[in-house]
Amino acid sequence: MIIETTDILKILQKNFPNIAERALQEEIVEVGKVMSFRAGEIIMDFGSYIKMVPLIISGSIKVSREDDNEGKEMLLYFLGAGEACSMSFTCCMMNKKSEIRTEAVEDTTLIGIPIRYMDQWMSKYQSWKNFVMTSYDHKMIELVKVLDSVAFGGMDARLRKYLQSRAASTSSHVINATHQEIAKDLNASREAISRLLKKLENMGEVKLGRNQVRVLGETWSANIL
Repeated sequence: MIIETTDILKILQKNFPNIAERALQEEIVEVGKVMSFRAGEIIMDFGSYIKMVPLIISGSIKVSREDDNEGKEMLLYFLGAGEACSMSFTCCMMNKKSEIRTEAVEDTTLIGIPIRYMDQWMSKYQSWKNFVMTSYDHKMIELVKVLDSVAFGGMDARLRKYLQSRAASTSSHVINATHQEIAKDLNASREAISRLLKKLENMGEVKLGRNQVRVLGETWSANIL
């Protein structure tokens, strides 16, 4: 995808209003690389060294971690336009291999920032420092909610939270995913997920279609748009 410099600046200002310093915006435009990924494409994998930090300008990304013993994946959170992966900040600043996998949920475009600028900008630009710390804070809260749902919540509560988070990351009520894909993300059986989705449909909370779940209801809408 080819995007003109002036367009990148406008996109950056629209999606990342908190990155407010003009000099920083101009540096991001100068050193950042616009990258596009197809739905289902792996952006960063377990064990790889992180070479760039992604600023998402469109699309949605799933972030997951691999179990050390059984090799199973655990969904951590979703990222949408206007967000960056806080865990990639940690890996690049400590120059260690990635402990996460990032995968495009839908066609996604991002601005990749080379990692050598991370430390420089933390001391050089207050808005960048604030952006990084706010990203950490928001995703730490998200991770605590995930742990709470695993430790204390039933699968129905985890499924609701999953659907809300995934829909919010795409700013859409429609989730394009098979029951098997959802089951994999939640480390559950397809049969259990299909049964719970049907239960939610009977309760008027979702509408099921072919490889698609539409989130319904005012309460859910408030969490999405």
